[in-house]
Amino acid sequence: MKEYLDLYAAWFRMGLFTFGGGYAMLPMIQKEVIEKHHWATEDEIMDYYAIGQVTPGIIAVNTATFVGYKVKGIPGGIVATLGVISPSILIISVIAGLISNFSEIPSVQAALHGIQVAVCVLMVQAIVKLYQKGVKDVPSFVIFAAAFLLSCFTGISTVILVAAAAVTGCVIYTVRGRKENENE
Repeated sequence: MKEYLDLYAAWFRMGLFTFGGGYAMLPMIQKEVIEKHHWATEDEIMDYYAIGQVTPGIIAVNTATFVGYKVKGIPGGIVATLGVISPSILIISVIAGLISNFSEIPSVQAALHGIQVAVCVLMVQAIVKLYQKGVKDVPSFVIFAAAFLLSCFTGISTVILVAAAAVTGCVIYTVRGRKENENE
């Protein structure tokens, strides 16, 4: 029972204190999931993020579900998912009743602008960590550069980009593995 409470509490904190979604949540996930509780490794979290990107739903929710499932099976996935979505449900319920009264107040607008800047910083930090973990050699850099350029300068869906990167990675690393086996 304690592990279920730990799962819920950890993901509740991450859902409560992270603005900006899954990418902004990455530093907290690293501290809570990897360093504090040892529920997953950095490589597993990167895999969960990648899978969460191409599956329907919010990356943070998908990642919570994957980690919870790894720790305690289906009930763990449900508990972690409820933990990460509970703060949003509570906050949105409160804000929905108050937003029309406060949205035009200059100090509220200023606070939201400040939060947006902080979220940008967290997202850049998450991107740097993802880059450092994922781009390890020339082929992975080529996949990264192609995906980056295509996402910035075309209207190609990110789902198609991620799927194409996955297929390209499979082809490149399968061919590379075969060549290394032949050379041995």
